[in-house]
Amino acid sequence: MKNPPWDQQAAAVLVRPLVKTPIHPNHLTMATIVIALAGAVLLALADANAAHWGAGLFVLARFLDHFDGELARQSGKSSKLGYYLDYLAGAISYAALFLALGFSFAQGSLGGWAWLLGGAGAASALLAMPMNLGIDQAMKLEEGKAIGYPGFAGFELEDGIYLLAPITWLGWLEPFFVAAGIGASVYLLWTAATLLRLRR
Repeated sequence: MKNPPWDQQAAAVLVRPLVKTPIHPNHLTMATIVIALAGAVLLALADANAAHWGAGLFVLARFLDHFDGELARQSGKSSKLGYYLDYLAGAISYAALFLALGFSFAQGSLGGWAWLLGGAGAASALLAMPMNLGIDQAMKLEEGKAIGYPGFAGFELEDGIYLLAPITWLGWLEPFFVAAGIGASVYLLWTAATLLRLRR
């Protein structure tokens, strides 16, 4: 990648000690899923202290998501399985986050709207995965390469998830959840439109 985002550049440096170890990129991918799910469980508890830890774990998982690809490139361990597993990890992680927040906020002022937003966000995360795979194929990328997300000045669209931790610690998780649920649905529509345009 000509100008990789800042978090990917950091991952490229931090992953170097693992290059000559038995650790496989897919091990890192599975670890990110476990950490993200642990974070989602804590966020679902509707407890402020648990939510603080949960948000931190989820953000950590999303940062570590860059490590598997960097390890694959630097160690020559790229694989088709790893390519698909990376997409699956992202979809599962975001779906779990939305469902967890929907469960948590359904017990408060949002009520049934929380379930709607959580369900919409989770469905968007899961449905966007095959669409993004389709975009990669339509772009005729080299096997194992992904088109990535829209970005600017070293940041990608998905980097907004890093705000989850400070927003949670500041007590602004509910409005963030509402905005993210709507935003995920908009992103799904944009992804679908992009895929249709490429296939014409």
